[in-house]
Amino acid sequence: QVQLVESGGGSVQAGGSLRLSCAASGSDFSIAAVGWYRQAPGKQREVVALITSGGTTDYANSVKGRFTISRDNAKKMLYLQMNSLKPEDTAVYYCAVGTAPWGQGTQVTVSS
Repeated sequence: QVQLVESGGGSVQAGGSLRLSCAASGSDFSIAAVGWYRQAPGKQREVVALITSGGTTDYANSVKGRFTISRDNAKKMLYLQMNSLKPEDTAVYYCAVGTAPWGQGTQVTVSS
């Protein structure tokens, strides 16, 4: 059973930075496409950033230039470096690995 555990969320002021981490246990992580999603209150879950097994990345337009996704296949870890945070980035952030069930997510709150 694949399990995903997100961490690193918190409360910051606008312009601040956070680094999210996702630990993926029990998965063939190195060959999986992985990514970060977020869900704000009252809104649908949306993709934030994706990274393929080969390292190709893609970002939502709203975070391009501010967020960076990376992965460590040896450690089965996924990261999201978030800089220049804005209040509209406030959401619960989830990592996704292949078809693994969603984890509990990590809350990010950005105040103006």
